[in-house]
Amino acid sequence: MTAFDRGDLLARCTFPLQGTAVDCAVSGGPDSLALLVLAVDAGCVVTAWHVDHGLRPGSAAEADGVARAATQMGAGFESVRAHVAPGPNLEARARAARYASLPPDALTGHTADDLAETVLLNVLRGAAIDGLAAIRPGARRPLLALRRAETAAVCAEAGLVPLQDPSNDDPAIRRNRVRHELLPLLADIGQRDVVPVLARQAALLAGDAALLDALALDIDPCDGRALAAAPQPLARRAIRRWLRETADDERHPPDAATVERVLAVARGDAVAAEVGGGRRVARTNGRLRLEAPSG
Repeated sequence: MTAFDRGDLLARCTFPLQGTAVDCAVSGGPDSLALLVLAVDAGCVVTAWHVDHGLRPGSAAEADGVARAATQMGAGFESVRAHVAPGPNLEARARAARYASLPPDALTGHTADDLAETVLLNVLRGAAIDGLAAIRPGARRPLLALRRAETAAVCAEAGLVPLQDPSNDDPAIRRNRVRHELLPLLADIGQRDVVPVLARQAALLAGDAALLDALALDIDPCDGRALAAAPQPLARRAIRRWLRETADDERHPPDAATVERVLAVARGDAVAAEVGGGRRVARTNGRLRLEAPSG
């Protein structure tokens, strides 16, 4: 890859202004190392953050590799440990531990390929419009318009050797099957690269979701009559926003069944409904209220 090509890739990224201090999540894989390289190219003042989950023998040596890469690129380096025990939902638990350990505004190396995989995973989960919008563009994901082949080329040109995570080939992890089996099958059936197609669809749906959110802001989710009278797509979004804003963990939106139970309370079809976490929604004189877990 030529220097001109790298500049072209940088033009497709969304890094902040030159001189801005940024924290980059760097695992040592090709995407995160490319994030480090391009952030430095963008003129940012970069600190690379490595999170050691302690899941593999020798994982501490991976932090040393990231530290060397950061030094080579003239960036700072920080390492933190976030031990995750083996067991069910390992990928989700490791991701949650990683984000909890990183600075809240840390940049990540998600690419268009990650976005496409997330769209398909959310289809399998039965997610609605927000899930199909997948990973939203923004300042924290500056590489979202790039492809994995391009991040690998950035590393090669910079003289960096990415770490190979063996878990990326484990078929027990659903994302890996989407990556290695489903996406190639879709490309074969469609006779085209489907990643840009999925990325475009996600961008369109993200715009639709943002519009619905804006329209739903006018609905008071505690007003049962207003909820019952509103168009159902807007009423559902008002309820979902209310439940997320009042939850201890806002990362996981309420599912469709929970939202429908709250709508039943708003219509007067039910006196109260469980909404998860021991909480329930009840109605008195047309007003809905959240009741905390007893005890």
